[in-house]
Amino acid sequence: PFIVEAAVAAQSVASLAALSEFLDFSKEEPNSLPETFLYAAAFSPRPSGELLHLVLDKLDGKQLAPEIWETGIVAVGSLVGKLCQQKLCGLQQEVERGMETILRGLSGAEEEPEVVICLLALGNAMLPGTIPTLLEHAEEGPAAVTTTAISALRRFPARHISSKVKRAMRRIFHEKRKSYDKTCRLAAAEILLDNHPSPMDVINILLATKEMETEMAKLLLLKVQNSLHAHHHPARKIMKDIMGDPQINNYHFFSKVGASSSFSGPLTVTQDLLSTFGLDLLFLEGGFLRKSVSEFSLFSCGRRLHAAQVTIEAQGMESMMGENTSDGEEEPELMAGMSVTFFDVQLRPIVFFQGYTDLMAKVLLSSGEPTSVVKGNLLLMDHHQVIPLQSGLQVTIKLQGGLGLDISADMDVGIWEQELKSSTNARGSLSMDFQAELDSPFLQATLRSQTEVGTSIHFDTTLRFSSSPVLMCLQLRQEQVPYR
Repeated sequence: PFIVEAAVAAQSVASLAALSEFLDFSKEEPNSLPETFLYAAAFSPRPSGELLHLVLDKLDGKQLAPEIWETGIVAVGSLVGKLCQQKLCGLQQEVERGMETILRGLSGAEEEPEVVICLLALGNAMLPGTIPTLLEHAEEGPAAVTTTAISALRRFPARHISSKVKRAMRRIFHEKRKSYDKTCRLAAAEILLDNHPSPMDVINILLATKEMETEMAKLLLLKVQNSLHAHHHPARKIMKDIMGDPQINNYHFFSKVGASSSFSGPLTVTQDLLSTFGLDLLFLEGGFLRKSVSEFSLFSCGRRLHAAQVTIEAQGMESMMGENTSDGEEEPELMAGMSVTFFDVQLRPIVFFQGYTDLMAKVLLSSGEPTSVVKGNLLLMDHHQVIPLQSGLQVTIKLQGGLGLDISADMDVGIWEQELKSSTNARGSLSMDFQAELDSPFLQATLRSQTEVGTSIHFDTTLRFSSSPVLMCLQLRQEQVPYR
């Protein structure tokens, strides 16, 4: 695996030819080398058209294992997006072929999971021309499709969130055309609040919480309050002006009782960089955890980078325990899963179980081993620059940054103990190599710096529903960080 990752990072003619000859996509092995190759390609900092060409050739016209096809489509979206960022959209024939592959997969998808994967790929590509397609699926699709399409739209910069996009989000949030799942409505509200909202949008969202279920209203009100404390939030000034109105900013309005919570705050603040940690927990009225989102973001020079975002969802648990779903909502299928976004690349979602039969099989046959989401070594930075000095000499600067990464997750449902446990483990080590070299006939000088840092974060939840109220324990652990 390490040699495959190194060959992708090199992206030379020879290394790509060797990968083409060596990789066999026809073998149906879990955690196989093809998946290692596809993830390494998806995270490549400056991919070439030749690398995308190789990925498309390996995916084209073959009977692939579902996991390989899903990872491949997600990787194609990431490669297309990065090539377009390099202003190669119209110059590379492979970019057009990549987009055609994704859109063809979307139009030909017969199952809901296939639609979701293609929408994730469009989110990775972040091309403005795909916004109408995402809007169509956001308004018309079932709950999972709607949520995925809105999540893809959330990744676009504010300049692409036009009045047309905002009108569609208003229709979803206020349920103008049909009823939507609570996670869809919350995602639509976040797009409206995070992209230079109008005062009327903020007021209407706040007023709508009076008619909502307690847990959904609680989470939304906490997100509004969080934006008041976040200096980087684009709606902060508008929120402060609206909170000057005592008819809205009062105890009766904001004293919703519920278990759901939303928190965000800074981890590191410097003159050039702001890093934040956020945690959203959405519960159902009966006390079950519906969705948890933990997110690490970096803000610098007016841009935002999703360093890591882990989402765990469990749906249909209330029906298993004999509780009724809310009015207007479709009966959700019993399911638990997880999705991860890492360095702005959305990975293939992991399903822990789907359906009651699958749940019972996992409970009875569980190996106790966590599910690996992504594991490998990634080249994150690759910079080469020649700087001419006033003296006529030249300095050559090289900067490379590599990341070793291991993210795994586990969800365990104890039917007899009536407990639901989930754990997410993220381990990473970053290595940076900087070299500045001055080379002339009469003088040679080299300056070299190497930096290594490792970290590990564990997020555990335990939910005990044997009694009422439901008991919940959350634990976020960070091990000591070695820095060399």
